[in-house]
Amino acid sequence: MILYRGKLYENGEQSRLIDELEGHIFETLSAREPLRPTEVIAACDRLARRAREGFYDDLALPLLESFGISYARYQDMVGAFSADVLKKKLEIELGADWDALPPIGKNTARRIAPLGVLFHIAAGNVDGLPAYSVAEGLLAGNVNILKLPSGDGGLSVRLLSDLIAEEPRLADYIYVFDVPATEFETLKRLARLADGVVVWGGDAAQRAARDMCGVNTKIIPWGHKLSFAYATRSASDEDLRALARHICATEQVLCSSCQGIYVDTADMGVLESLARRFFTIFKEENAAMGRTDPAMRGRNTVNLLCDELERCFPLILREEGVSAVLKEDSAPELSYLFRNVWIKRLPRAEIVSVLKGQKGYLQTCGLLCGAGERAELADLLVRAGVVRVTGGDLSRTIFGEAHDGTFPLREYTRIVEIDL
Repeated sequence: MILYRGKLYENGEQSRLIDELEGHIFETLSAREPLRPTEVIAACDRLARRAREGFYDDLALPLLESFGISYARYQDMVGAFSADVLKKKLEIELGADWDALPPIGKNTARRIAPLGVLFHIAAGNVDGLPAYSVAEGLLAGNVNILKLPSGDGGLSVRLLSDLIAEEPRLADYIYVFDVPATEFETLKRLARLADGVVVWGGDAAQRAARDMCGVNTKIIPWGHKLSFAYATRSASDEDLRALARHICATEQVLCSSCQGIYVDTADMGVLESLARRFFTIFKEENAAMGRTDPAMRGRNTVNLLCDELERCFPLILREEGVSAVLKEDSAPELSYLFRNVWIKRLPRAEIVSVLKGQKGYLQTCGLLCGAGERAELADLLVRAGVVRVTGGDLSRTIFGEAHDGTFPLREYTRIVEIDL
């Protein structure tokens, strides 16, 4: 389904509409009255209220189930569209004086302006993310072209259609196309219309975006990230329980989801001791939260049986659909997902040398340690490239925090200076 200037079209209309797109974008950019953040915020807030009342549950619930994400977490995500959060976002990311920057000297005014046109290549691992990406682009005043992720299920188009219904002025700033990733030439046409391409995805998606863009187009990557926990011998059972609960709740599919646990030791005996302690708690949380998807559970069982037969690892703890795999190396990596973690040794003296090679990929570390160790270890993790240090709940949300170490609205705008 296509959303174009506030109207819905079948995919068969795609070629004709893209032929007309450049002219309509130029028409919008030439208008004397720019899009105001207050208009976007008011419309998003009304949309958030409808979502809180269950208005989109018919589309959201199947997506939540397919990704194993709780309804409570979905409601937390809805909060990102509320007026208070968006106003705070503007002030934090662009400054308290974002709409009235002081001049430089006596004769040079300056202001924050949108990049112009953003092309969002969305990923489907978080419900509502494509619509939120567009909302951020609107907040910065941009015209937005969205490529839907596969398996979107219609939620993004419905949210954005209703957003336009709440504020009709947004119709000229939102274009949604359901273009398969295989239609590279079509994607290239859309990318060439943009001042910035916002890429949600891994290395392959980002390489493809660079191939389709001209050298004068800004690439804004929100790539797949790797997150993990780091535990010392001082880690409490409460720390480990919070981590186990987080792993079960997120199914490890988010960029902030814990993939494995590093332990501050070089001793395999210490590693095994913590692994067995964690695994007992892990099983309890798994039972309390209900088992994960049967298909994923079966897939992981096959993978782990193969690992056992090939004697790949020193110890594999698996039971009731969860597993903890002890490994002898210290390289950060993706787990099997869906309640399966690796556990590795990483003495604190080696944190920087081991993790720094993963520059650009690291996101969140759940730090499980004593209070007296926290400052030292957090500093080492930050120097190694981690951009977010939490406790056991790596995916906790604090509205106003940065995304992957930067502020999106700064990426979607520019500072212009005008001599008077």
